[in-house]
Amino acid sequence: MSLKELRQLQKDLAKAISTYEDRHKAEARAKLEAIAKEMGYSLADLIGVEVKKTRAPAVAKYRHPENPALTWSGRGRKPQWFVEAVEAGKTAGELAVG
Repeated sequence: MSLKELRQLQKDLAKAISTYEDRHKAEARAKLEAIAKEMGYSLADLIGVEVKKTRAPAVAKYRHPENPALTWSGRGRKPQWFVEAVEAGKTAGELAVG
């Protein structure tokens, strides 16, 4: 086998192992939830951990003037394209969406 084939095999094995582990974790969780439900509890009641709720991504407030795929919500660190545009003389208002 060539080095390229061995590296591809390594990637495939890592993915297969990860998928296998994820599947077994999901099965274990389902079994535990069924047992807890059978006894009148939720899994969170027994473990004492709240289930994390996913949050929708923040709405974009600024858009790159030339590449509309690049956006920024105004939260966190300023992206490089925003900093460069401001340094080039643009204002935040000019980069605002809408």
